[in-house]
Amino acid sequence: MKDVAAHAGVGLSTVSRVVSGGNGVSRTKVRLVEQAIAELGFSRNDFAHTLRTGTTRTIGVVVRVISDPFYSSLISAVEAEAQSRDQLVLVANGTDDPSEAVRVLHRLIRRRLDGLIVTPPDGADLSFLRREYLSGTPIVLVDSPAPEVGADTVLVDNAAGMAAAVRHVAGQGHRRIACLAHTAGVYTSQERQRGFREGMRAAGLEVEERDVLIVGDDDVTSVVAALQTLAARTEPPTALVTTNSRVSRALLAAMAKTGFHPVFAGFDDFSFASLVSPPVTTVAQDPRAMGRAAAALLFDRIGGGTRPARTLELRTTLIPRDGNVPA
Repeated sequence: MKDVAAHAGVGLSTVSRVVSGGNGVSRTKVRLVEQAIAELGFSRNDFAHTLRTGTTRTIGVVVRVISDPFYSSLISAVEAEAQSRDQLVLVANGTDDPSEAVRVLHRLIRRRLDGLIVTPPDGADLSFLRREYLSGTPIVLVDSPAPEVGADTVLVDNAAGMAAAVRHVAGQGHRRIACLAHTAGVYTSQERQRGFREGMRAAGLEVEERDVLIVGDDDVTSVVAALQTLAARTEPPTALVTTNSRVSRALLAAMAKTGFHPVFAGFDDFSFASLVSPPVTTVAQDPRAMGRAAAALLFDRIGGGTRPARTLELRTTLIPRDGNVPA
């Protein structure tokens, strides 16, 4: 830093403020310091910076399936918020395996990051995160709750969104409606199943347990079996609702295989929902808004916020498309 200060013709304290991201330095001096650093070929030793300040300027994000468009959009929004604060984001794939997700979380915790945004894995004991949270590690849960952690949480109103999809389909004259529900992500699946039942009752329609069929998220085979079961009924359903985009995509493939083509509406918008024939009505959640909300809560904690933990529940949007014609 002394060499940089001499080369730039500024004081040592000015160089210190520039490299630490502090305020109170004119643009001209910032440019002089940055130019001197580049000409001298120097770079900050972040490990030394961490030892001195106790901050890594890095946050961790753990999601179930990085390749899922929902999670990739959420991560992108978190990264944008982090970059605006000169923070780095370390992203990890927790997978749908709870034991692997817990191992990933432990590895991140050992890195002593400034904070964590976590999609809680199904069936995992996350009480260890409570200990980390109480010891001062900021944590925000997203997409599903983990009451044992007691941290800030960002959710979507899953039940209301699914009920809206059912009302839309029933409003087109469909009286026999079934639900294909995903397995991974127990909380969201159960909440959307609850919304399906509430929507059916609100529309004055009978709903039986057999009207909800559990299928694999990307498992075309299990969806084919579900369609065959429904088609074999004396009065097959004329419409379906699906509980996430992975099931919706599997359903499109399964309908092509079985020749059974009920109208359907899906929870989660997906890229080609408007391009298939007929186009698919969807319930859109906003993963970018969820990412921004989670990042805002996390950085508030990192900045020293001490308010009680809170839960934000974001609304969904029904996107009706002309492909859903009356029964």
